[in-house]
Amino acid sequence: MDELLKTYYNLYDVVLIEQKEFVSFSYQEKMYYFVPYQRSEEELEELVLLNQELINKKIPTAQFILNNQRSYLTLYEQKKYVLLEYTKPNEEYDILDMVRFNHQLVVNRKKSILYRNQWAELWSSKVDYFEYQVRQLGKDKTIILNSFSYYIGLVENAISYVNSTKKKYQISPKEKITLQRKRVVFPNFNINYFNPLHYVIDIELRDIASYFKSLFFNSYEDLWIEVHAYLKQNPLSIYGYQLLYARLLYPSFYFDIYEKVIEGEMEEEALIPIINKAEDYELFLKDMYEVLSHYAPMERVEWIVSQKKEL
Repeated sequence: MDELLKTYYNLYDVVLIEQKEFVSFSYQEKMYYFVPYQRSEEELEELVLLNQELINKKIPTAQFILNNQRSYLTLYEQKKYVLLEYTKPNEEYDILDMVRFNHQLVVNRKKSILYRNQWAELWSSKVDYFEYQVRQLGKDKTIILNSFSYYIGLVENAISYVNSTKKKYQISPKEKITLQRKRVVFPNFNINYFNPLHYVIDIELRDIASYFKSLFFNSYEDLWIEVHAYLKQNPLSIYGYQLLYARLLYPSFYFDIYEKVIEGEMEEEALIPIINKAEDYELFLKDMYEVLSHYAPMERVEWIVSQKKEL
């Protein structure tokens, strides 16, 4: 790795911190991450352009670094890597920071290959693929077999909710098409939030829902503070409130781990903390329905809305 950094980036005498999938190091008061690139080269071209737009607007994104061959991709052990430069990787952002950043980069590139707004279609294809995987690869995975149908049911509820919303309501200018991420986690540090390898283009509700779901599992005491701060400061259309709820219905927190289990990257026991909170998450969805109903008429998911809290 030392030789590669010297040869491709003219970087000498850096102290490397090697992790399972990437290498990091500091150099001249900046942090660098040499990480695998797993998206298409066509997407890379758009990610670089999008990233440059952020830099021009002084939004604190990580920066792609060209190698000595004038390429952003470097081949190492038969894998493609990119080098990312951060100035403030440990800076943390809350929900209002996220809204502020969203408003700074509203885009109109619906035809971009980074655009990801066909949620129902994407989720439907994932259901088919997950069911195929379980039949082929999950026969010995008891935890998955005992929980899979429940979470597929939640996905189907989310698909139905999106389809119903699109039939009844039109997208409003309030739902901005902007820079989003595959996932947002809590705590929301710059190193993840402004990692350009995570970028997609979507309506801003994607990141908001992702952040709320992560708060539920990692900092429930902060969840409702952030929820009310967002809803108070950022009014949506009826369409927007419905789609926010649909994304909360979609159990990405289960399937993100499920995929790593199937791929052999994690043990299936990692799903147990998620499964153990299934009833609590149902109550969260019920409470969110009641909160959002103060802002807009919301479609009911009867089995969730009728949940009763234990005394």
